[in-house]
Amino acid sequence: MKRIPFLLVLAASASLTWPGRAAAQAPSYPDRPVRVLQGFPAGGNADTVARILGGELARTLGQPFVVEAKPGAGGTIAADAVAKARADGLTLLVATGAHAIAPAMYGSLPYATEAAFQPVSAITTFPFLLVVNSASKYRSLQDVLNAAKAKAGMLNFGSAGQGTGQHMAGELLGRSANVSVTHVPYRGEAPAVTALLGNELDFAMVAPTAVAGHIKAGKLRALATTGNARWPAMPHLPTVAEQGVAGYDVHSWTALLAPAGTPRAVVDRLNAEVRAALRNDSVKARLEEATGGLAQASSPDELKAAISADIKRWSQLVVDAKLQKQ
Repeated sequence: MKRIPFLLVLAASASLTWPGRAAAQAPSYPDRPVRVLQGFPAGGNADTVARILGGELARTLGQPFVVEAKPGAGGTIAADAVAKARADGLTLLVATGAHAIAPAMYGSLPYATEAAFQPVSAITTFPFLLVVNSASKYRSLQDVLNAAKAKAGMLNFGSAGQGTGQHMAGELLGRSANVSVTHVPYRGEAPAVTALLGNELDFAMVAPTAVAGHIKAGKLRALATTGNARWPAMPHLPTVAEQGVAGYDVHSWTALLAPAGTPRAVVDRLNAEVRAALRNDSVKARLEEATGGLAQASSPDELKAAISADIKRWSQLVVDAKLQKQ
């Protein structure tokens, strides 16, 4: 099955008219505070997205949207809590791209990733950046790839951890360019960036917001963006594909999910409210500044298809690259 890039899903959804009938179908939703779980440390990307969106939904729906961080195991602890929650729309999950990687990287999960959740809407999508220390001799992606070919397995790259989107982006680069690079996982992006600043890594795959300040200060140098289009904040920065790795395209994302079995009227109401929130210029700007990406909604079915395609893609990569499962 051909992968459906999240960026294309979001772009396609912008041209669709999603019926604004949900308010009539679920007039009393929500009648109590809503819990919004996310599976990463407070203050991180997922937490920030959850708080920005949750704050706007609380304003428009008239009930608190209480964000809870349940970090650990690549976001699967929070996902498990939501999968087991009552399907009434009062417990939701802000998932990230790691949600679609977990089935590939974990030997077993306490939930079935596709069957246990009802997709509601995409929220944001963003690329990663391939970054080196400013003192590095590598001035382009081709420099990195040439060195990797000459010294198979000797070049190392850092990421936010085993099984993260950043890890997958690096592994896919190696497979796509037919080079061998060694992954060095860290517990989050901050330690990986610190290691890169200390010249302990050849390169790192990181979210734009994690390194934008260091790039501006001249401490780090970005060589490529992983998306299929140039990142608007750095229009001069070429994509990996533009630099000779044909077809390479990696995005991460955030999305709103509910437990499977949540009434369609509630899902429609939430989808309509997320769409309205992301049409709000202030909310959209805050989300895009926080993630360094694009804030745009999708339909539940579009989100379901995109998650399914990502699961298949990363599962195949884990097999092809012989990655060790957790």
